[in-house]
Amino acid sequence: MITVEGTVEHKAMGTGAWALVSDEGKTYELHKAPQDLKKSGLKVKVEGKVRDDVVTLAMIGPVLEVQSFNVLDDK
Repeated sequence: MITVEGTVEHKAMGTGAWALVSDEGKTYELHKAPQDLKKSGLKVKVEGKVRDDVVTLAMIGPVLEVQSFNVLDDK
């Protein structure tokens, strides 16, 4: 399990993908993200597991399977 703080973004790759761009600049592709997390610009802390066994069409970064999240700033 890892914890990542960052900003949610929608990437227009293929059919579209939801990503978490960490405060350090690393991009994770969100896997099994709850609907409440799918909001561009949302500042969050996500706990989850990096999945090396999942392949996606977007290939924008490591796949992060969301276990839980907290909204830090919803502006």
